[in-house]
Amino acid sequence: MRIETNTELVKRNRRTANLLFFFSMGVLIAGFLVANLQLTAQDGITLLLSVVLPWIVLPVGFISTLVSVRMTNLWVRQPRPEKAIPAGLKGLSKRSVLYNYYHFPARHVLISPQGVFAIITRYQDGIYSVDGDKWQSQGGLFAGIGRFFRRDAIGNPGEDARKAAAHVKGLLADKFPNIEVNPLVIFVDPKARLTINDPTVPVVYSDENREPNLRDYMRSLTQKDSAEIEAVPAKKGKGKPEPKVESGVINPEQVADALEEATVIS
Repeated sequence: MRIETNTELVKRNRRTANLLFFFSMGVLIAGFLVANLQLTAQDGITLLLSVVLPWIVLPVGFISTLVSVRMTNLWVRQPRPEKAIPAGLKGLSKRSVLYNYYHFPARHVLISPQGVFAIITRYQDGIYSVDGDKWQSQGGLFAGIGRFFRRDAIGNPGEDARKAAAHVKGLLADKFPNIEVNPLVIFVDPKARLTINDPTVPVVYSDENREPNLRDYMRSLTQKDSAEIEAVPAKKGKGKPEPKVESGVINPEQVADALEEATVIS
């Protein structure tokens, strides 16, 4: 399997997450020190600053901390999706291609003989349930407050995956207007505990030791549920053959070429 990862974006966002962490800590410490100036203020100006500045500094520190936590979850937290997904796809056809971080909101796009998949990942390690399209997080008020500060609310992964699939389908529409792009939700942390009841979008673990998992899901797909893309000979003098979609098996090379033409893969 060929893997294409936007390493520059990963490095940049990881660096940003680290810088935001230190910036947030510095701002919060500065706010604490400024607030305590009231105890040692010797003149009116210092006293005024000790009263006004915390109302500016502390909110900035609080917001930057929340952003830092979110960035850390997405770009630093282990296990990394760009490593967990390929590990869960061991044994997949060598003709397959996995794109990481090139086609937002589809953070990961898999093109394989089984089909084209727009993948949304979740890094959360809590307890969650999905019934159809309704997602719920377990726990009461305090658990909800904790999720807010950890920036790990589950949201609606199924809806996110459908939006990602629609985006990828739009990128391929010029050459493959009838191609099906399958939404898929993957939990990369094996500590997550899921209760899955007839989800509208498939939900799997990347870890092969959990059920349901990505490897078994890919193996379960049958060729009759896929689409075959093959070249149709062009008329003489009319240039390259144009691809078409028929029932059968996905031709990953053709789809990958079309996707790369619609985006910038460097």
